[in-house]
Amino acid sequence: MYRFLFSSKWLGYFVLAVIFATGCVLLGRWQMDRRAETLAEINRVVTNYSATPVPFSAAKAEFRSLDPEREWTQVELHGSYDVSGQRVVRNRPLNGQPGYEVVVPFRLSSGEAVVIDRGWLPIGNKTPGHPDSIPAPPAGEVTVVARLKASEPDLGRGAVDGQLASIDLPSYATELGYPLMTGAYGQLATESPAVQMMPAPFAKPATDEGTHLSYSLQWFAFGVLMFVGFGYAARQQARNARIDAEDEEEEISAMPRRKAPAPRKSKRPTAEEEEDAILDAQGY
Repeated sequence: MYRFLFSSKWLGYFVLAVIFATGCVLLGRWQMDRRAETLAEINRVVTNYSATPVPFSAAKAEFRSLDPEREWTQVELHGSYDVSGQRVVRNRPLNGQPGYEVVVPFRLSSGEAVVIDRGWLPIGNKTPGHPDSIPAPPAGEVTVVARLKASEPDLGRGAVDGQLASIDLPSYATELGYPLMTGAYGQLATESPAVQMMPAPFAKPATDEGTHLSYSLQWFAFGVLMFVGFGYAARQQARNARIDAEDEEEEISAMPRRKAPAPRKSKRPTAEEEEDAILDAQGY
């Protein structure tokens, strides 16, 4: 009944089903990998974001080369801002609104220098491509608490004077006249003394894992349903073939049967018939 599955037509259908299901499995695993990355990021935020700040001496190695597990760790820094090295970073949307971020070198009392991202500014209305104003950081000795963030990649595009295309710390360091720690920068949490005019603070990163799990389950389900559909189609094909065979048998059985032909008489007469014929010829 299912021998048709070995025909070239149905073998082609089966190969297509396997290819489709394989694609669904790969997409499902891709979504699972993205979910794992999201969960790892959520774990870092939950663990580090609001933890007690550590001194710079305990985080110095992270500013040289940031361990991903230490991202968002709060670090307490003492020193002063170098306003002459201040830059704005282009194309930094916040809540769907275009704008900039303000980064300033921070020279520590111990002699090292790191970068602090002080916050967000909206696009300006006075001069295209520039914020209307940049709030100045506190002057003199400042205590800063900042959260560790990794240096960003070089985007391969330039920017006007006083601006950066990304927070690419090695490229930023070439614009300054002193060494800069380029493994990580600090996203400002608090500074003391505080100033009245401040860039907009950063919102806490989301801790919602999103829809990766549901999407992955949907892709796996699509792969299974492809074989369910293939099996259903094969079952229907076999069922239709069986019905057609039964209908053909019924038609054959309903046809009128021919009567068997009567036995044909022998053309050669018997001896009695020959004798009767002789007598008839003599008039008896």
